[in-house]
Amino acid sequence: MRILIAAAGSRGDAAPYTGLGAELKQAGHDVAVATTDAFAPLVRNAGLEFRNLPAHPRAHGDTTDRRDLMRTAAAFVTELGQGFADAVAEGTDLLLLSTTTAPLGWHVSEATGIPGLGAYLQPTAPTGDFPPVVMGTRSLGRLGNRTAGRFALRMADRVYGRAVADLRRRLDLPALTASAMRRRQERAGWPVLHGFSTALVPRPSDWRSGLDVVGTWWPSLDPAARLPVELEDFLRAGPRPVLIGFGSMAGGEGERLSDIAVRALRRAGLRGILQSGSAGLAADGDDVLTIGDVPHELLFPRLAAVVHHAGAGTTAAALRAGVPAVAVPVTADQPFWAARLAALGAAPAPIPFTSLTAERLAHALGHITRQQTYARAAATVAQRMATEDVAGQALKAVQLLTG
Repeated sequence: MRILIAAAGSRGDAAPYTGLGAELKQAGHDVAVATTDAFAPLVRNAGLEFRNLPAHPRAHGDTTDRRDLMRTAAAFVTELGQGFADAVAEGTDLLLLSTTTAPLGWHVSEATGIPGLGAYLQPTAPTGDFPPVVMGTRSLGRLGNRTAGRFALRMADRVYGRAVADLRRRLDLPALTASAMRRRQERAGWPVLHGFSTALVPRPSDWRSGLDVVGTWWPSLDPAARLPVELEDFLRAGPRPVLIGFGSMAGGEGERLSDIAVRALRRAGLRGILQSGSAGLAADGDDVLTIGDVPHELLFPRLAAVVHHAGAGTTAAALRAGVPAVAVPVTADQPFWAARLAALGAAPAPIPFTSLTAERLAHALGHITRQQTYARAAATVAQRMATEDVAGQALKAVQLLTG
């Protein structure tokens, strides 16, 4: 079969699908991944076909204005809808749709008859177990959580309104709103696989059938991949260091964050690795090394701890390695994953990004590196994650859908 995986967003929104795609390819399918140009090397290095989708514009100025954010998002998904239709037109037999691309893919499926399957990295369906992942972590009670979950979906539908109208016109489909299509898919029991571990988020008991949690999709890793020599030398030169990085978050704050990181490490008496990321972290010294992108799978098991922004992928990678973490969530679903880490005992209470100081970070690092309970909790979760048949469940879902 020809399978097209469509994913839009940051590196963490795209990289997991390279691993899923590689597993599907190994099972005999032809797999393409539609995502932005920036991640074309990730896709091609996994042995998969790359198809282009528009990139989300980087935010400028005040990013706290909700109306501006909504307008920017709406303009982006309108462009994304056109790019997605072009990617599908290159040919496919099955669509695997991310949280971002599903509200567009449903309409393409209707127009082309190509079946679709959800492949989500976050739990988006309303549940009484927790509030929507983008609306903070404070529970509103079971009824309140479900009500808030439905409200969050309505807000997402508003973002997709113009994009859906334009896309349906292009596809010669009768008018239908984004919310009406979502309700149609829910009534039809549209299947969704969720690519995170039940150790992090157990499947809510009030979810409808067809919503399954299958385990984490790990980014594809070349068997010949090795860490850079300079990093290997640093790792061997002393006690296990701490990695500090914020992934695709905190652009333009590199100088401030680097200063906080170095002062916290030295106050806690720890060696450190700064991962530059979008923030541009950097520091020099015998006890600190600056690196670029390296595979989490190779580095994380050799660390004492990880300080990160609590993106879904980095959160899972630290747990997989059995390494404790200090979560510094910035935005979106990151507070949700940070709270899950703390609830599992693999991290202390999160430090909100806006409240990060060298003193707070040093205290947290000293605490988790001295108290072995954090490492033991992470190791327990790692053992559970290792038992999840992630590839097998994805292949079974594809076979059920396509016969």
